[in-house]
Amino acid sequence: MTHDHDLVLRPTAAQTAAALNPPAGRNGGDLVVETLSGLGATTLFGLPGQHALGMFDALRRSSLTYVGLRVENNAGFAADAYGRITGEAAPLLLSTGPGALMSLAALQEAAAASAPVLAIGSQVPSAGLGGGRHGYLHELRDQQASFRDIVKSVHVVRTASQIPSAIAAAWESALTAPHGPVWVEIPQDVLLAETTLPVVTAMDATPDEVVPRPELTAVAADLLSNATRPAIIAGGGVVRSDASGKLLALAEKLDAPVVTTFGGKGAFPWEHPLSLQSWLEDRHTTDFLESADVLLVVGSGLGELSSNYHTFAPRGRVIQIEADLGKLESNHPALGIHADARLALSALLETVSEREDPSAPESVRNVLGAVRDRIESQDLTLEQQILASVREALPDDSPSFWDMTILAYWAWSAFDARRPNTMHSAQGAGGLGYGFPAAVGAAAADRSRPVLAVSGDGGAMYSIAELATARQYDLPVTWLIVDDGGYGILREYMTDTFGEATATELSRPDFVALAESFGVPAVRTSAESLSEDLSKAFAQPGPSVVVLPALLRMFAPTHL
Repeated sequence: MTHDHDLVLRPTAAQTAAALNPPAGRNGGDLVVETLSGLGATTLFGLPGQHALGMFDALRRSSLTYVGLRVENNAGFAADAYGRITGEAAPLLLSTGPGALMSLAALQEAAAASAPVLAIGSQVPSAGLGGGRHGYLHELRDQQASFRDIVKSVHVVRTASQIPSAIAAAWESALTAPHGPVWVEIPQDVLLAETTLPVVTAMDATPDEVVPRPELTAVAADLLSNATRPAIIAGGGVVRSDASGKLLALAEKLDAPVVTTFGGKGAFPWEHPLSLQSWLEDRHTTDFLESADVLLVVGSGLGELSSNYHTFAPRGRVIQIEADLGKLESNHPALGIHADARLALSALLETVSEREDPSAPESVRNVLGAVRDRIESQDLTLEQQILASVREALPDDSPSFWDMTILAYWAWSAFDARRPNTMHSAQGAGGLGYGFPAAVGAAAADRSRPVLAVSGDGGAMYSIAELATARQYDLPVTWLIVDDGGYGILREYMTDTFGEATATELSRPDFVALAESFGVPAVRTSAESLSEDLSKAFAQPGPSVVVLPALLRMFAPTHL
């Protein structure tokens, strides 16, 4: 009896001949890039270092596209964005010690945002492993320990023959829901040693599917079908699992209002009659969600930002669909369903009964009207004008990447992403410097459309070096820098809490002149000309910078 897997495992005559006669001059680094190619990777990011040179030299002999950034943390942010945009694991090549450690903040963001990043780092030669006593350059006592608290999984290589399987296992881990960063570590001597192993061809690393248990979806469907006031919170898991269409169908079948979290922007049409949009930092929205008798939470752990700073206290039954087992019921008791959002929504769509609630759109209009009235009472015309200008200029299908800056905080609540998977920010871990290098990674994934990055002047200084990267690879990235002379959001926090701000005011360069020194065209704009200047920047090929001097304010919090 012949099984399918027997046919798959049996090499052809051509494969056998190639395996028995591998080309000369290959080393462990070649096994790395061959494995990545065999897994389907096309683009990788990184920064070379002494112990990692075997991997980088092997790139010459591969068809992979390499995008080299100037700081490892920025390379990590670029890989993060590439993973978010494509849904593929983004390889990130790093060197030992300082090079590896410089990526940790970016990998923390990838972990918090469930972005599939496959970090492959070098290690000191095998003879130096085991305690940091040998005096090798870049040596750490336990390098992998620095990553274990951040990444999904750690994969350690000690011989060349382990490379393909270790990378394949890491790839599978990165792409199994919830997506996330992984770490592969290979000693320098293993990367440099010549190998006679056959060339790595296609690799099988199919991610595991996180399938919902049918008895749980049956109970969830019954609760939703019989609910009087159902509501839905849609998180980033809906976007990552490409489940926006199923979410829309389920909401319409149930007549259930939907609010998207900041990580779930674009998961539900902004102007839909059932759309509560994203006003999560608003007590009107929180009150409405608390009043639901059945609340379906999909792809969100209901963390700090998604729960109005942990003031949210649902009174009805909560159903939580979450691929990250550790987030299941971590903040609120619920009917917890451990599953990929798309698979769980598919199951619910097939089993819920249709319900009609003609009052649902009116309830949504009332909540949004109350939100609008509150914002309009706070004299925040400038902020709303600037955000509207960005939306007017940005093509609907262009992705945007937002640093931790006041305009981004506005965008979380008030910006219409229009399409799923087009708006991303660093709100997972909250580190500075995300916007521009992430936009570089997204542009490397798709050069056919312009990409927007938004930073404050403080966050921009983390990423200035990557203007050289954007110019070198001629990437279509437009960088909007809102210059308010310091760390604007921290200035607000400190003034509100302590009466005055300390350590928030910054000396900064002439950003227009600085960009032009990199060969990147730049313009200083105003609130009145922002839309026109952004449109011009998007229309021209390659990178560009638009600088907006403006002192913005946040809308008053309503969670107190």
